[in-house]
Amino acid sequence: MKLLVCGGAGFIGSTFVRLALADGDEVVVLDKLTYAGRRENLTEVEADPRFRFVHGAIDDRTAVAQAIDGVEAVVNFAAETHVDRSIQEPDAFVHTHALGTYVLLEAARERGIRHLQVSTDEVYGSIAEGSFTEDSPLHPSSPYSATKAGADLLVGAYHETFAADVVICRGSNNYGPRQHPEKLIPLMVLNAIAGDPLPVYGDGLNVRNWLFVEDFAAAIGHVLRHGGAGETYNVGGPDECSNIEVVSAILRLCGRDESLIEYVSDRPGHDRRYSLGSEKVRALGWSARVRFAQGLERTVTWYRENAWWWEPIRSGAYREYYERQYGRRLGP
Repeated sequence: MKLLVCGGAGFIGSTFVRLALADGDEVVVLDKLTYAGRRENLTEVEADPRFRFVHGAIDDRTAVAQAIDGVEAVVNFAAETHVDRSIQEPDAFVHTHALGTYVLLEAARERGIRHLQVSTDEVYGSIAEGSFTEDSPLHPSSPYSATKAGADLLVGAYHETFAADVVICRGSNNYGPRQHPEKLIPLMVLNAIAGDPLPVYGDGLNVRNWLFVEDFAAAIGHVLRHGGAGETYNVGGPDECSNIEVVSAILRLCGRDESLIEYVSDRPGHDRRYSLGSEKVRALGWSARVRFAQGLERTVTWYRENAWWWEPIRSGAYREYYERQYGRRLGP
């Protein structure tokens, strides 16, 4: 297939791009290259004749029209993704998730091609026991998850109203190489490598369902080809861990002790536990391959061996964000 991958320079998007090219697809990436969308994520594929990059935003109709010409499906990863930033600057999340998704839906509908929307478990809110299914009500608790839920509803409405060929994939917490260090796992890995304190929100007992990024990318490709129009598919990871368990495992892998853990004030509206049931997507033929212990070790190893990728981030505007968010400076 020839695919338009929006947000393809980001963490999950670039993983999907590499997988799609390995599977024989042609790929056009549309990305506005915000702080988390980086050309460095696409270094391995830039010279591939089946790859093309378009610099632009999904809410820019001209850029979308340029990128979508001749493609057979749209995969939309483009999003503002970090809950903490959505609390500080919600307007960017509203704009990208609402208007951007609308522009893509219109472009895909006009051309009669499939639109796959990449979403998140956070649209369901927190769950004390059991797991969310695709029929669970949406109960988002942050500007990030609320605007993602709104985008999902818009996608569903395009199927109901216009019979548009749309499908939604909601993933649990992804982790792996090339994830921006504002996120929990790379934040803790890089701080542990540097010997900086590891800031843990609240009591550290918030629980997440961890999914290795290559498994999620494979699920998205599978749903793109085999998912039913108008359907939603939850893609959960094979293992559930609390944040403090994750942090402790990272410290062990980095040869550090738990004296580096520093508990900080919890963020507003912090969901206690996420869990996705993946029976529907497994029935479609997908299953996770990477268990958390294996994936975490691979992730820590990648960051240790690829300082060229993260040093420019950690030495730039990220340091100001970190100080504002956690009330302390990173070490030199």
